[in-house]
Amino acid sequence: MEKVSAACAMDWSIKLEKALRSKNPGRAVEVILETGEKLQQWSKEPEPGTAVYSLFGLVPEEDSSLMRGLFKAGLSEEAMQVWGEMGCSRNEVCYSVLIDGLCGVGKVNEAMMVWSEMLTTGIKPDTVAYSSMIKGLCGIGSIDAALRLYHEMLCQEEPNSQPDVVTYNILLDGLCVHKDVSRAVDLLNCMLDRGCDPDVITCNVFLKSLREKSGACDEGRRFLEELVVRLLKRQRVPGACKIVEVMLSKYLAPKGSTWGLIVPEICKPKKISAAIDKCWRNLCT
Repeated sequence: MEKVSAACAMDWSIKLEKALRSKNPGRAVEVILETGEKLQQWSKEPEPGTAVYSLFGLVPEEDSSLMRGLFKAGLSEEAMQVWGEMGCSRNEVCYSVLIDGLCGVGKVNEAMMVWSEMLTTGIKPDTVAYSSMIKGLCGIGSIDAALRLYHEMLCQEEPNSQPDVVTYNILLDGLCVHKDVSRAVDLLNCMLDRGCDPDVITCNVFLKSLREKSGACDEGRRFLEELVVRLLKRQRVPGACKIVEVMLSKYLAPKGSTWGLIVPEICKPKKISAAIDKCWRNLCT
C-alpha cells in the first residue's frame, strides 16, 4: 500500500508540475482526471501490489527512480520499504541510489553495510556509488577511509568506475574543510594528470579555504592563475578557458602574463571562431 501511494503521488505531482509550468490549465485538469482513473483501476485489481507497475508505468528494475524520489522527499523509511520489496531484482543502479540516499540523510553506517552487501553479491560499484560512499565518509570526517576508496577506484579497469570531477570535488572539499590543503593540492595535481578538468565547484572549494587568510583575494587570483598555467602546459585549453571565465565572474582579473599565455592558444586556427561565437553569445544574453 505504501509503495502504491508513493508511486501515485510521485506520478501525479511530476506530471501536474510540468503541466502548470507550461501554463496549460487544461493539461493540468487532464492529469488530475488521469490519476483518478488509475486509482479506480487499482481499486478493482485482485493483486494491487503487482498492478501498480502497469498502472503507473513502473517495472521492478526501475524501482531505483522511486527510491531516489522518496529520499529527495525526505521519506527514507518509505525508500527502505521499496528496497525491501525488491528482492533479487537489485542491480548496481539500485545499490548506488540507496547508498547515496542513506549518506544524504546521515546514515553512513547503514550505507557501509549496504556497500558490503553489494560487494558480497558480486556487484561492482560504479562511479556514482563510489562518489556517494566517499561523500558520506567525508561527511563524518573519515577522510582517510574516503581516500582509500578513491585509490581503489584508480585500480578499477571499468571506465564507469573511474573517478570523475564530482568525485574529486567531494574529496577536495573534505580535505579543505579539515584544513589539509597540502594534500588537497596534491590531489588536484593527480586530477589534472589523469585528464580530469576542474570546474566552478573545484575553484570554489579552494577559494573558500583561502578566505580565512590575509590577502585572500590575491591568494585566490594567484591560485587560479597557476591552475590556468598547469592546464595550458597539459594542452588543455578548454579547461584553462573555463578557469579564466570563473576568474572574471568573481572579478579576479588575470594578470597580463596569464593573458599572454592563453590568448595565443585561443587565436590558433579553428579556436578563434569558437571564441568569437562565445563572446557574441555572452553579449546577446
